Amino acid sequence: MTPNDQNKISNTVEDAVTPAKSRPSREQAEAAVRTLIEWAGDNPEREGLMDTPARVARSYEEFFKGYQEDAAAMLARTFEEVDGYDDMVLLKNIRVESYCEHHMVPIIGSASIAYFPDRKVVGISKLARVINIFAKRLQTQETMTAQIADTIQTILEPKGVALIVDAQHQCMTTRGVRKPDVSMVTTRFTGVFADDTNLQTRFLMQAKDA
Repeated sequence: MTPNDQNKISNTVEDAVTPAKSRPSREQAEAAVRTLIEWAGDNPEREGLMDTPARVARSYEEFFKGYQEDAAAMLARTFEEVDGYDDMVLLKNIRVESYCEHHMVPIIGSASIAYFPDRKVVGISKLARVINIFAKRLQTQETMTAQIADTIQTILEPKGVALIVDAQHQCMTTRGVRKPDVSMVTTRFTGVFADDTNLQTRFLMQAKDA
């Protein structure tokens, strides 16, 4: 990996992350939730809501834990003993739970990802974990799709990466235009997948094959 590649992946992973020293305290976060409860028209001191600010803060730690995780480090351990395997590796129907950066409401769907190894492979759970790292942040689906595929391409250096994400956005299904049956599909192809439309088609057919 060249220094330019290292800088690229560093920027991809770290640019959106707020340094820990500048993050508000837990107390400040809970106070913000109390303010929102009051703004919504309820009383944060009533019995049912007294513990809600603390619960929300704990929930946000889980919802946005991707900011505290390193996708590049997740792919650091690879294996070269593949006994001559020379075809794509596909992991499909990975549940995606992310959050719209415009409205902070859920994006729920699934992803299928494939890569064409070049000398080394990675444990398949790591692919799902990389998806989860980028999903557990405030996102647009387009950005998340690019980040996932480009990270795997840069770190593993395979012959190519293919990714499709199909998700529903609650900012569209439960508010605004209110179209509950609409999903958004994004794709990213690199390397041999970008160059070979037959390989793209094979990936897409296998990804949707139940």
